[in-house]
Amino acid sequence: MHKFFNTAGACQPVRHYTVNPLPRLSGIRELIDGAHYFIIHAPRQTGKTTYLYALMHQLNGEGKYTALQVNIQAAASGRDAEHAMRLVALAIAQQADLYLPKTEQPPVVNDMSIQLGLQGYLNQWARENPKPVVLFIDEADSLMDDLFLVLLRQLRSGFETRPSGFPQSLALVGLRDVRDYKIRLRPDRESLGTGSPFNVKTKSLFMLGFTEAEVNALLDQHTQETGQRFESEVIEEIYRLTQGQPWLTNALANQIVSEVLINDYSQPITLAHVIQAKEELIQRRDTHLDSLIDKLREPSVKRVMTAIMNGDAPSFDDLNEAISYTRDLGLIAPKPPVRFANPIYQEIIPRVLGMGFEEFFPEEVIDPHWYIKQGRLDLEALLLAFQRFYRTHSEVWLDKYDFREVGRQLLLMAFLQRIINSGGRIEREMAAGKGRCDLWIEYGGEQFVIELKLYYSQETRDQGLEQTVRYLSRFGLSQGYLILFETRAGKTWEERIYREVVEVGEKTVILMGM
Repeated sequence: MHKFFNTAGACQPVRHYTVNPLPRLSGIRELIDGAHYFIIHAPRQTGKTTYLYALMHQLNGEGKYTALQVNIQAAASGRDAEHAMRLVALAIAQQADLYLPKTEQPPVVNDMSIQLGLQGYLNQWARENPKPVVLFIDEADSLMDDLFLVLLRQLRSGFETRPSGFPQSLALVGLRDVRDYKIRLRPDRESLGTGSPFNVKTKSLFMLGFTEAEVNALLDQHTQETGQRFESEVIEEIYRLTQGQPWLTNALANQIVSEVLINDYSQPITLAHVIQAKEELIQRRDTHLDSLIDKLREPSVKRVMTAIMNGDAPSFDDLNEAISYTRDLGLIAPKPPVRFANPIYQEIIPRVLGMGFEEFFPEEVIDPHWYIKQGRLDLEALLLAFQRFYRTHSEVWLDKYDFREVGRQLLLMAFLQRIINSGGRIEREMAAGKGRCDLWIEYGGEQFVIELKLYYSQETRDQGLEQTVRYLSRFGLSQGYLILFETRAGKTWEERIYREVVEVGEKTVILMGM
């Protein structure tokens, strides 16, 4: 049986195509040899657990340390602090029974062995173990705040007795950087008496996604095993769409091979297969995508998402924490400017937020037969229909909408999506501070570009025309659309709704007011 692209849990090299995870983080061995405590953090399904298992097996194979990876998520169900720490100890003991020889396993968990709490349990293990202990605590930040604080306090208390009386080196592994742990502690709550609740850590390491070379290496394993090639332009497109996000990369490759081509390895993989797989992945909304979408209405995430989709610079008060949190979730790119982490997220998030709109458009307004003639899209007619709909319904619809700040743009995108779903595609380009949202539409072999802007002044119009011309030049097109959504109070619908044709050099911009 062939290996396959894994989309659930840690990768197992005997079953899954797996990129060697160990080079993905540098400096780990120096931290372990130096008896340091540190943080590894990254978004979900980035490969943290796969990395920890590989490192554990490597360290144990070398024979210098007793290394153990343990997931403590079960402790989140603890009734109280004592029960939760017992669950952590149980998780350590059970994992050690699977991966460590009897002579290096921790004590049996009973009332006597943990009467001093988790700190006493780890102290007993370190004292009795023939080698220095290295412990990787996965899902560390899954504990509720009070339990999490107890865990940090016990680890910090044992720190001074390492390596003979406590693990020589220890890593907390999760979504968040240690600098963010203090955010979880209210000012009136007991703290550890320091700006950081885990001030014994030496370093925080952020695990990035795959590089393009690693994506190439992953896909090449499939080619080597089956003979089915991912051509260079296909690999480039997979990397562009995913930006190396490990789950997305595996999910997109698996969708192509297993679902689109149904494991027929004789078929060549084309760009059309990539596009089809991407669309199916978005529509299916697997657990990975749903878990991200669940975060969108959290105030700090909503603030960043709104800034990206509006293209505006947000209020900068406390912005660093909002960006840091949204970045740790993996929703935005790891480096400036503030933008969606990859084109797939950039497409699915606006579509999900606009899904309610898309479901409730009246059929007589959104019937594709009005806008698609002989396989060609009449975008002008579609936009004029939206303009009429917007005038009649937008105030009522947007008044009830949670993301009202970007509701205008999402309403239009949902309107377009209902029609273009029938045989075309839309790609969106957004970034905070960009001042606009760009839409690229392909239908029936034709390309269209639309620029969306919030109208504040005459300067908005001038900038919009200039930006639209640049966008047209990028795709070698001679005509495009600029949509200006009025934001100024007191403007009548007669003033807000208009259509103009503006010639800018050799380009024609159809400007539509909303």
